[in-house]
Amino acid sequence: MSEYKSEFLKTLQTRGFIKQVTHEAELDAYCQAGVPIAYIGFDATADSLHVGSLLQIMMLRHLQKAGGKPIVLMGGGTTKVGDPTDKEKSRPLLTNEQIEANIAGIKKAFEPFLTFGDGPTDAIMVNNDDWLSKLGYIELLREVGVHFTINTMVKQDTVARRLANEQPYTFLEFNYLLMQSYDFLELFQRQNCRIQLGGSDQWGNIVGGVDLVHKAAGGDVFGITAHLITTASGGKMGKTADGAVWLNADRKSPYEYWQFWRNTEDADVGRFLRLFTELPLDEIEALEKLDGAEINKAKIALANAATAMLHGESAAKESEAAASAVFAGGGTAAALPTVEIPSTELFSEYLVAAAFTAAGLTESNGEARRLIKQGAAKVNDQQVKDQNATIAESDLIDGKIKLSAGKKRHALVKPA
Repeated sequence: MSEYKSEFLKTLQTRGFIKQVTHEAELDAYCQAGVPIAYIGFDATADSLHVGSLLQIMMLRHLQKAGGKPIVLMGGGTTKVGDPTDKEKSRPLLTNEQIEANIAGIKKAFEPFLTFGDGPTDAIMVNNDDWLSKLGYIELLREVGVHFTINTMVKQDTVARRLANEQPYTFLEFNYLLMQSYDFLELFQRQNCRIQLGGSDQWGNIVGGVDLVHKAAGGDVFGITAHLITTASGGKMGKTADGAVWLNADRKSPYEYWQFWRNTEDADVGRFLRLFTELPLDEIEALEKLDGAEINKAKIALANAATAMLHGESAAKESEAAASAVFAGGGTAAALPTVEIPSTELFSEYLVAAAFTAAGLTESNGEARRLIKQGAAKVNDQQVKDQNATIAESDLIDGKIKLSAGKKRHALVKPA
């Protein structure tokens, strides 16, 4: 393990981010001199980022706190192609309108983590559609394509795997490496950006960009990748039985977000505290030594710190209080996810199964009925036994009805 001198790299190293770097000594020297500038690209494949992208956002946050300038690159252009990295089939192509709408939603995720503005260390947000869509095809071939060999490109893991499995790898996808590399060249020339950050699955693309900047512009630039995060049980970070854990509050409420971190596996607590919070390392070391039921204190600390960073201190406190009320006292709490259903509909033979689906606790009424059959569905903490049970006005408690799917997932229904 290298002993870095720059604050940025020391922070990434001690908190467990770094997987790979290029030109290690030169990179460390660059990060010590002046204001280091780094970027990460985010393609607009959905209208929110999820927890799987939080590691990259935290790297930009640490860069800014260490006196560097973060660049958030929106992939308005690259999304039109779709990143094939680590995918077994082509991504569906989105319309320009869908991409623009997704970018508008994604922008919200960065505001709690980075300070944007015009200052030397203020973050900026740019869109690669500004240059990629204006780039002529022959110009791309002559300016970028001349620096890449097919020999190297087919050795990339995704390409080699698809070819070995005789799965289609379109010529459209084959151009993605050139486009992402060109982004680095543009940002080097426009912003003097010298570092590209990303997950380790992006290593091939990042090295391609480093090589292109050196060959086309004579620039010395660098790449840093972070570990791809999986849970101790092998699950994908940011994915749950209920789907993705979105960063935007309109997709995942602060309470649900808090609960995601509260339900972290025991073996992951210390690692996640280092990566996804800014708690001091000595405090984290003390928390991860807890065992038995005491480990729950560490999980609550993780949930509070992660939720406060995204949604604010008050939201974290409300979520903890809601969890305490639900789990300890068996009552309801205002911070629980709440769905409104017109009273004329809710009190007219409205199925409990349909209420579970409307509240987002199940994907379908059929799934809700299976939950009831398994004895895992409750209304106001009372087990539902009839798969065709309906909601009654008498179920209201303080104007709301509490639904529970198992012991950990809860929501409220209120008449509108």
